[in-house]
Amino acid sequence: MPLPESFLQEIADRNDITDVVSGYVRLTKKSGSNLFGLCPFHSEKSPSFSVSSERQIYHCFGCQKGGSVINFIMEIENLGFRDAVEFLARRSGLEMPQGESYDRRERERMLELNRETARFFFKNLSGAQGAKAISYIKSRGISPEMVKTFGLGSAPNEWSVLRDEMHKKGFSDKELFDAGLVRKGKSGGFYDTFRDRLIFPVIDIRGNVIGFSGRLLGGDDGPKYMNSPETLVFSKSRNLFAMNLAKKSKKGYIILSEGNIDVVSLHQAGFDCAVASLGTALTPEQARLISRYANEVIIAYDSDEAGQKASARAVGILEKLDIKVKILNIKGAKDPDEFIKLKGADAFSNLLHESENHIDFALRGIINKHDLSIDEQRVAYIKESAAVLASLPSLVEREVYSMRIAETASVSPKIVTDEVERIRKGKLSKAKKSYEKAVLKVANDAHPKEKSMRYENQRSALAEEGIIRLAISDDTLLDGTHLTGSDFSSNILGKFFDVIMEKSQRGAPLSIATLGEDFTGEEISHLTSIIEKPEILINGKKAVSDYINIIKTEKQSSLVDDDALKAYQKLRQDNKKGMVENNE
Repeated sequence: MPLPESFLQEIADRNDITDVVSGYVRLTKKSGSNLFGLCPFHSEKSPSFSVSSERQIYHCFGCQKGGSVINFIMEIENLGFRDAVEFLARRSGLEMPQGESYDRRERERMLELNRETARFFFKNLSGAQGAKAISYIKSRGISPEMVKTFGLGSAPNEWSVLRDEMHKKGFSDKELFDAGLVRKGKSGGFYDTFRDRLIFPVIDIRGNVIGFSGRLLGGDDGPKYMNSPETLVFSKSRNLFAMNLAKKSKKGYIILSEGNIDVVSLHQAGFDCAVASLGTALTPEQARLISRYANEVIIAYDSDEAGQKASARAVGILEKLDIKVKILNIKGAKDPDEFIKLKGADAFSNLLHESENHIDFALRGIINKHDLSIDEQRVAYIKESAAVLASLPSLVEREVYSMRIAETASVSPKIVTDEVERIRKGKLSKAKKSYEKAVLKVANDAHPKEKSMRYENQRSALAEEGIIRLAISDDTLLDGTHLTGSDFSSNILGKFFDVIMEKSQRGAPLSIATLGEDFTGEEISHLTSIIEKPEILINGKKAVSDYINIIKTEKQSSLVDDDALKAYQKLRQDNKKGMVENNE
């Protein structure tokens, strides 16, 4: 049973899209009545994400995603349509309509199960089963306050203690398995996933327990760290450990560390902006999550070779966003936790102030690879360093760093600056060609990416788009036209038109919000791009008439072309037949 259009419209009215989007995206640049920011759905350096307060829609001119406030929440929170509606209903104090056939029970049950599991693990710390975990916590210097803040817990070294406890609370083996809390045994039974581990609940930015990370306490039964598998509510690539806490920090930056213990140690030392990825290298989705809450990131990965490589990868992802990136050079310790224990919080604070920017980090990595006493390696050092500097937009920065490289390599500054500018010209030339290629493809790129939505007759389709814009703006303009979607050259535009007119005839409100349940995300994005185009309503009736004439003319032309093609094909067949008969 679909949600009432009136309710969907009320959801949109009570959740101003600018207010909602501003909670996730920094909207600063203004163009006309629209606000712009960096798109949260793809990496970019120049803002192409537009929000219209007037139309209550968003549209990215880069990735082409768009829609109403409901579609935005669907994308940003990874929710289905109705979950996004409920999310916004709670935000605005609205009750969901009664009599709904929609069942959110599976997702809600999984979150409830995770919540009960976290309570069970936490409770274990105060009993005999938590002795080993408590001993480990004390050995790492973690305070009782941090145990409570992070909800740390203990998974006993038993096969089914969690399973048995959750059975008592009414959860089935299937629910436990789907949540990644039990595994299937070879004999067909189930056993607990987390055993003999210190447990770190993973909590999303809304405060839901979505998964778990467990640190092995003894023996060699499995990996040192184990994370929940991908589930209905948990995705490693889209979440960060402790982001629910770090988002509240007043520091103005995020410290990105490798491990959960590092994060706990940093928070305990007063650095409440620390987060960690969940057993994976930093992902673009995690970087975009960070960018919602801070415009500066300090990477504090381990000082070993693996940590330095991970830092370089993270820099490559973060620098694609509008984020200032620094890298911490942890001296005299392997990680932030060890450094703080050895030298204290004040020393770590000083270390943060001394952190180097990503250019210094890159150049240090290059020089460490080369022996400058060997001419061949000195040349390689200059070329690799010049390639890094060529990407800097500031001439002053390029000059300053070029002088430093020249001094290090014992060559004249002009040699380095010339090499930097040579590489830069090549990059600019390549970028120019890419831009020109993109400009040539503008007309084609305006079409939907889905083949099923592409236009075969562009002239008719543009008229059909105009009809759709007018229908949504003022559906009375279509009174008496007797037009249907079957008259359209584009199937998707015909589908848009038929749904809009059906709602219009029922007197339902017309907006992207009320149309969201009828179409896929790709379709709504395309419909949004259509509505974004300007349309003058002063001569609306005349515009409708003109558009209909174009549609009918193009349809007739298409029919004529089809008839001509059929006649041509018949003529060829007749000729072939005649040739065969003559040969006989």
